[in-house]
Amino acid sequence: MEENTPFSIKYWAEDDKPREKLMLKGKAALSDAELIAILIGSGNRDESAVDLSKRILASVENLNALGKLSLQQLTNFKGIGEAKAISIIAAMELGRRRRAEETVELTKITSSRIAYEIMQPIIGELPHEEFWILYLNNSNKVVYKSQLSKGGITGTVVDIRLVFKVALEQNATGIILSHNHPSGVLVASDADRQITRRLKLAGDNLDIKVLDHIIVTEKGYFSFADEGIL
Repeated sequence: MEENTPFSIKYWAEDDKPREKLMLKGKAALSDAELIAILIGSGNRDESAVDLSKRILASVENLNALGKLSLQQLTNFKGIGEAKAISIIAAMELGRRRRAEETVELTKITSSRIAYEIMQPIIGELPHEEFWILYLNNSNKVVYKSQLSKGGITGTVVDIRLVFKVALEQNATGIILSHNHPSGVLVASDADRQITRRLKLAGDNLDIKVLDHIIVTEKGYFSFADEGIL
């Protein structure tokens, strides 16, 4: 019933809809109340979601205090049921966890050994091949890592467009390629060399450097950069 009231976000004027405002102007353009309004979706019979959010914030003074409210305390606000209260609590907890993670120093890649030490626990002992990308900022610190593909015992597929789509999304200035050889053989195949060349060429065109390609096994690694074949 509540979602169909005139104060539901879908009935607001286009310029007043927080979701649309976020899409058009970016997240930084929204006030704290507008962001919370997106979480709760609708207000009550007397006020919009934004007005309700403003009232909640006014009562607690800041987001830090809001994050300390219990489920019961949140549901004491008119227009905030359990579902909305849970959404607010979950969002506040995600923010807290993000702050905690930001205190962890990003790993800086200064050698092929460090790249290997990152990837070995992830792919070094797998019975099948996986291709991963480490995305680095301009300080050569790892800002993101992702599995590009997962294959069989002897190979995997690499989508070059996806590699650089993610790089652009992460504002990466460099990448390190990595895949494993379940056979334990530390030799770059012709296919390995070919995909490395193709990725390097694509990276050069986008000003995103392919810094290395690490082949990982359980007990060792092969670095294209160290071998001078990048």
